[in-house]
Amino acid sequence: MAAPAVKDVQARLDELRAELNHHLYRYHVLDDPEISDAAYDRLYDELKALEDEYPDLITPDSPTQRVGAPPSDKFEKSRHLTPMGSLDKVTTDEALAKWAEDVRKRLDSDEPVAYVLEPKIDGSAINLVYEDGVFIRGATRGDGYQGEDVTPNLRTISAIPLQMRDLGDDLPAVLEVRGEVYMPLSGFRQFNERLTSEGKATAPNPRNAAAGSLRQKDSSITAARPLSIWIYGLGRRDGLGTATHWETLEWLREHGFRTNPFAERVDSIEDVMQACREWELRRAELDYEIDGIVIKVDSHEQQARLGALHERPRWARAFKWAPMTAQTKLLKIAIRVGRTGALNPWAMLEPVEVGGVTVSKATLHNEEDINRKQIREGDLVIVQRAGDVIPQVVGPAGAHRPGTKEFRMPKKCPLCGANVVKPEGEAMHRCPNRDCPSRGIETLNNWVMAAADIEGVGEQLVRRLWDVGLVRSVPDLYRLTKEQLLELDGFQEKSASNVIASIERSKEIPFRRVLYGLNIPDVGGVTAGVLARELGTIDRLLGATVEELQAIDGIGPDRAASIAEWFEDKANCNLVEELRGLGLRMEIGEEERPVEGPLSGQSYVITGTLESYTREEAKAALEALGAKVGDSVSKKTTGLVAGEGPGSKLAKAQKAGVPVLDERALQKLLGR
Repeated sequence: MAAPAVKDVQARLDELRAELNHHLYRYHVLDDPEISDAAYDRLYDELKALEDEYPDLITPDSPTQRVGAPPSDKFEKSRHLTPMGSLDKVTTDEALAKWAEDVRKRLDSDEPVAYVLEPKIDGSAINLVYEDGVFIRGATRGDGYQGEDVTPNLRTISAIPLQMRDLGDDLPAVLEVRGEVYMPLSGFRQFNERLTSEGKATAPNPRNAAAGSLRQKDSSITAARPLSIWIYGLGRRDGLGTATHWETLEWLREHGFRTNPFAERVDSIEDVMQACREWELRRAELDYEIDGIVIKVDSHEQQARLGALHERPRWARAFKWAPMTAQTKLLKIAIRVGRTGALNPWAMLEPVEVGGVTVSKATLHNEEDINRKQIREGDLVIVQRAGDVIPQVVGPAGAHRPGTKEFRMPKKCPLCGANVVKPEGEAMHRCPNRDCPSRGIETLNNWVMAAADIEGVGEQLVRRLWDVGLVRSVPDLYRLTKEQLLELDGFQEKSASNVIASIERSKEIPFRRVLYGLNIPDVGGVTAGVLARELGTIDRLLGATVEELQAIDGIGPDRAASIAEWFEDKANCNLVEELRGLGLRMEIGEEERPVEGPLSGQSYVITGTLESYTREEAKAALEALGAKVGDSVSKKTTGLVAGEGPGSKLAKAQKAGVPVLDERALQKLLGR
């Protein structure tokens, strides 16, 4: 068979490149892909095969040319065509109002001023140069006048178009495009996990990881890292006549550049202030880090009249929030024994301000997770807060200090001295002693702060009531009197009355929370909800056999046996009857019955620590859409939602072929 004519090959190459660039635009810019990854790969493989056969027909803007150049010993300097100025920062509404007033004074008129708001990406600023629509070179910001030429590395980032979309208009002869290269949080976690598995030090935060990835001498290393970009503006723009920044963003998006979908245009500085407040609360929803909001006067004509001072534009400001991460010293890894005997490690820290709050304690997960992250006592560590989630230690901040060593769980329970065990397949170590003090006081703490959430009753009061012998069980709490409290130092008539009233109100908590507070082994909040929903009353639960329990989705054989054994114990049955007699709810209410929704018939399990939700919030959000949320993975499980420190459930899901959802996938599922 005769070889195809070169003109036919060229036509097919042009067709494949156009089609692949179209799908890259749909995927990265519109977040609305039209074909599957496999279909995209088939088109890409066909293009690569043709280019291998006809190397003279390869073009620099071909989608195959993202592999970069051979390793280099140094980065050349690249001078920007127009300076990359930095922004003055403000941190209060008062400072924003003062800036807006200064803008009006300098414009010297009553003309309206509109503003464009964009999330301030915590990444690495980049300048991209296009000539006649083709990407020519790119450089870091540097000193604002010149930066390091990292073109080979930038070419590996698939979100950067090598060829602008041609919509039939005249593309600028020269165009400088400004953006921020970043590493998504989901990619950052995977990146650090890979570093740990290779015995290398982890990156302290996504910003450092992105900047370091851009400065790799071997661009194939950059290509293997999960980088992306948001485009936020232009430098030199030969022949581009947009009148406003908002129009410029729309033009960039239409021509293949990835602009942030959360950018918005507002008409008053009061709207700017409101948006900044809202985004400070919402930023934990994103899969990338932002540290503020960039505010720009929309009109280019007004921008020109306002000008700049020392390359800092008078027409823009960066509203900055308190950082959500900080470095501090890890003084000690302490152990708390929970209500089920689980040994929970937590970090004692040198106090440090994170996100506007002073933090001296942070959560850790388990021995395996601590050592995977290479967290050691005495080291400097990265501490993070996200939304209202308890602060957590992300990892070490640099090299280990001399003399530090890997963490090991104690061999004996810190409270009772019993030998600690680690059940096969579990991530947690446990104290097996059922008479351990943890079963008493921690059960009370769990009841007042988690199960019943009794206002005005916390750990300190529980400890006082325990020490004086007034409360040694949950029923004791409901027999407590105002007169008994008044005998304790610090209590007055009003405060004692408030505590008793709060305890009385807690009798109305839902049945599932009563079950959770009973301290049944292997029954957390999620499993308690499953039991309440499926059985409906405490009497059905009291009479349930192991086989009946095991038939419930999410209740495996071991857990079913553990629950049945607990209800066979006469002391536990007496506890249930005591609480029933004291007025606690022992059957499901209408508000607890499952709802119908788009996720009806689906079941999920949540494991690990999520950034944007507590587990209870994620559970409630899934149930509000009709889904069931269980506590153990089975073949019937629709998906496992895995956060930080997932433990053995992740391995079980992977083995069973259950889909695993990261937090971003959960947000999409919930329609966030």
